[in-house]
Amino acid sequence: MKLLEVFTQLIEIIAALAVAPIFLGWVNQCRAWLQNRSAPSLWLPYRNIRKLFHKDAVIATNASALFRLAPYVVFGAMVTAAAIIPSMGTDLPFTSAADAIALVGLFATARVFISLAAMDIGTAFGTLGARREMMVGFLAEPALLMVVFVASLISATTALPGITESLGTRDLGIYPSLAFTAVAFTMVLLAENARIPIDNPSTHLELTMIHEAMLLEYSARHLALMEWASALKLFNYATIGFALFAPWGVSTAEGGPGALIASVPLLMVKLAIAGVALAVLETLSAKLRVFRAPEFLAMAFLLAVLGLLVHLLLGA
Repeated sequence: MKLLEVFTQLIEIIAALAVAPIFLGWVNQCRAWLQNRSAPSLWLPYRNIRKLFHKDAVIATNASALFRLAPYVVFGAMVTAAAIIPSMGTDLPFTSAADAIALVGLFATARVFISLAAMDIGTAFGTLGARREMMVGFLAEPALLMVVFVASLISATTALPGITESLGTRDLGIYPSLAFTAVAFTMVLLAENARIPIDNPSTHLELTMIHEAMLLEYSARHLALMEWASALKLFNYATIGFALFAPWGVSTAEGGPGALIASVPLLMVKLAIAGVALAVLETLSAKLRVFRAPEFLAMAFLLAVLGLLVHLLLGA
């Protein structure tokens, strides 16, 4: 294993842990500006995590070991996912250990644990949120897998770094199959990260919340890990989008340390643009009723299938 590979892997993990809360704060700032409200501080997610780590945990008397273990499993799954995604470089030690399909499995693992932990206490809101979360995941995962399959067919590999290298070295052109899957991926990103129109991360209305309903019984370090994992998940989905649809500027094995250093500011620019785009989408969209979420995700799946058919039939 080359030293540069290990260094790239460490840099990507550290960057994900450090930048994910900032990225979430940036999205919240842009959303507030677009809605003509006073914007919260960019460092507010950091402050909340730090504050929660210094509090004493309050745990329900009937909580099992699963309830205490779930935050660590969810956080670990998100960190592992960040190690697989080529956010800055494609020369990663994890390339041979996990591919894009395993990445989807990591997201599913985190979802299962957080849903089981929400139902473990036996509260009405936790069970309600867990059922809704599993419904969204059941519909979003096929669409995400179909997006991955289209990119894999174009690149002839399921390894995300390999897909990034293949797409990044191609001639600049219009690929209708990638255009359809990009729209589908954006819809999946909104649903999987509890964003509008599927969920509203800034509300605690009992009849509409999904993700927040599963965290109501958590406090202190457990809640801090869950909040940090949520920010990491949004960061991971953004970098997956960059790897599939904007792979330019990511360093490869031939690029050396200079290319890796140059990829850092480019990643920041991509995240800034993605944050603005996400805030615009949320501002222009209305919150859907919970029972309309299957229609939204079914449309995402159909768009991904359409992208697959376009590639298979037209080769474009």
